[in-house]
Amino acid sequence: MRVTVIGDRFIWSSFFKEALERYLSPIAGKLTYATKDENWPDVPLVSNDEIGEFVGDPSEIAELSKGSDVIVTHLAPITRAVLEASESLQIIGCCRGGPVNINVAAASQRKIAIVNAPGRNSQTVVEFTLGLILTECRGISRAHCALAKGVWRGDLYRYDRTGRELNGQTIGLIGFGIIARMLVPYLKSFQMRILIYDPYVTPEQTAAFGVEHLDLDTLLESSDIISMHARATPETRGMIGEKEFRRMKPGAYFINTARGSLVDENALYAALKEGRLAGAALDTFSTEPPPADWSLLKLDNVTLTPHIAGSSREAARRGVESVVRDIAGFFIGKPLEHCVNPIVLNENLCRKT
Repeated sequence: MRVTVIGDRFIWSSFFKEALERYLSPIAGKLTYATKDENWPDVPLVSNDEIGEFVGDPSEIAELSKGSDVIVTHLAPITRAVLEASESLQIIGCCRGGPVNINVAAASQRKIAIVNAPGRNSQTVVEFTLGLILTECRGISRAHCALAKGVWRGDLYRYDRTGRELNGQTIGLIGFGIIARMLVPYLKSFQMRILIYDPYVTPEQTAAFGVEHLDLDTLLESSDIISMHARATPETRGMIGEKEFRRMKPGAYFINTARGSLVDENALYAALKEGRLAGAALDTFSTEPPPADWSLLKLDNVTLTPHIAGSSREAARRGVESVVRDIAGFFIGKPLEHCVNPIVLNENLCRKT
């Protein structure tokens, strides 16, 4: 069996090969590989009219994958042209939650199954989010940046400039998916009051978590800290803008480890510049990387990180294990844990022997 393996500098091709030898080789026999490693994250992701958030040249991937039964990747562009060049392809494994780098419709038309790895970095994002909350609320990044330049910010001990403890604060979580739900026990350890806004979740569903389910306006008005956990959709684009920032409590903190498109960044800048918000911590941006002259880079009351909340060594390995385990199951007719296009399985259109 021939497998095309496209890794990068986060999920190495060697990780895929190790897992494939453990899970797939005992089923399929000797595996032959076509291998490539891209330079992401040292180079940024790109998008086009067909697919999004990928790195690599589709024509190179098309040539590499000719004759392969399986493709495993993280961020390689799997376009219609790549699929058309891969006539024997049966299944694609993509180590991410949303495989936007794959033309799913074209793969489904060709009866090619796609398995992914939702939740592979949930724990990673939960821990990073908590870290950003602590960093911004306690002024850790401001103190570090000053001291790294040789400036001793003793003034950060002043009452009017020091931060606040998390203990006893009220936090509002906008969106209550898996990451927000996993975050709840950590927040409870600080004795925080936890508010939830999610129109797709009922109060009955949130009751078991010991949180309060509110409308968005009430959450904004009541929270000392607001953390974004909504999905990026056309409906949620720019859902937090000038009106929402004005509803927030004076001196509140704003945290975003979800997606930059959820936020009107100009409105956030104004709220921070005018001192209506005490601070913000952002890991995601509407444009990545943001331009060097971006307004938010000039503010002192912002902690910024380059979209790394989902990165950990454990997350990289976890994603590989998930997709390769499903690929092995595919070839023995086992129900798949995570299939993006299950219709091709339900119609028994993917089993080629």
